[in-house]
Amino acid sequence: MTFTRTIALLAVGIAFSNTAAAQTPVYKCIDGEGRVEFTDSSRKGCKLLDLGYTPPAAPRASAPIPAVSTPAVRQSSPPAASASPASFPRVDSAQQRARDDDRREILHDELRSEEKKLADLKRDFNNGEPERQGNERNYAKYQERVSGMRDDINRSERNVEALRREIANLR
Repeated sequence: MTFTRTIALLAVGIAFSNTAAAQTPVYKCIDGEGRVEFTDSSRKGCKLLDLGYTPPAAPRASAPIPAVSTPAVRQSSPPAASASPASFPRVDSAQQRARDDDRREILHDELRSEEKKLADLKRDFNNGEPERQGNERNYAKYQERVSGMRDDINRSERNVEALRREIANLR
């Protein structure tokens, strides 16, 4: 692939990216020798490319925000609860209770699975001194595996904590 063609393809990629499209128009120019160039400035023999977007409308002027006379923190009121439209599907309480029970059971299953995984990881870790494997003649390789095991244990402990919090938050 020639250098010019590579540059042209790069320009096309940039031209069609969202960031370039949102900033400037893109023109396709063909010179006397038939070479294609993409640019952001219009010249003789250049055509504006339609990139399939419309630029955003200019912001409308709004009323100025009134100044607050005291530097105290303003208290914002909680958002008003919006009522669901009448056509919104409803779930009866028995069906919702069944869904909640299913969710609780799934979370308990995940917790049991994660606790078993954590126990296995801790057993294999052997208080920071796992057995060396045959391919770990190099001590650095052994230390790398031990470090990975520590990371796995920490991740599993965080998962157990998260599952317990989720179960405690159930109604």
